[in-house]
Amino acid sequence: MPAEKVLISVLGSDRPGIVAAVSRVLSENECNIEDVSQTILQSEFAGVFMASLPEGLSMEALESKLTAHLQPMGLAVLLRPVKESEKYQAPPSQPFVITTFGPDRLGLVAGMTEVMARFGVNIKNLRAAFRGGSDPRRNVMIYEVDIPLHIDQQAFRKALRQRADDLGLDLSLQHRDIFEAVHRI
Repeated sequence: MPAEKVLISVLGSDRPGIVAAVSRVLSENECNIEDVSQTILQSEFAGVFMASLPEGLSMEALESKLTAHLQPMGLAVLLRPVKESEKYQAPPSQPFVITTFGPDRLGLVAGMTEVMARFGVNIKNLRAAFRGGSDPRRNVMIYEVDIPLHIDQQAFRKALRQRADDLGLDLSLQHRDIFEAVHRI
C-alpha cells in the first residue's frame, strides 16, 4: 500500500529559516518531501509542500507538530490529505506561456483566467506582480499553461486577445520552448 500523502501549506511574514523549519519537522518525523513550491508575495511567505507520511504517523499528529514549531514564528499551517483518486487527468496538450502587461486595475486576473477556464486551459503556474500606476511594465502577469490539443486554437487565441484588448493589456502567447529559448539570451 502506498504511503499516505499530505499537502502542507505554510503562510506568514517572510524571514530566513522558514523552509528549514518546515523541512526539519518533516525530516524528524520521517516524512519524505516529494515536491515544494514557495514564493514571496510582497513581504509574505507562501509555501506548499507535498510529503508522504511514514506508517504510524497520522496527518493530525503531523499538523500538531508543525503548528507547535511554526506558530511561534508567526506562521499558519494547513494540511490536506491527497487522494490519488482525485487527480486531474489532463487531456493531451501543449505547454505555452501567456504574458500580459498593462496598467493596474481590478479584474485583470479574473478577466484573463475566465477565458482560459472557458476553453479548458489548465494554469500550471502563475506569477503576477502589480506595482500600480500607468506604466505597463510595472504590472505583469505570466501564466504557464497547458492548452488542450482538442480545442479550437484559433478561437482560443482570438478570445484571449479580445479579452486582453478589453482590459487594456498587451498580450504575448508563446510555446514554452520558444519562450524559454528567447529568455535564455
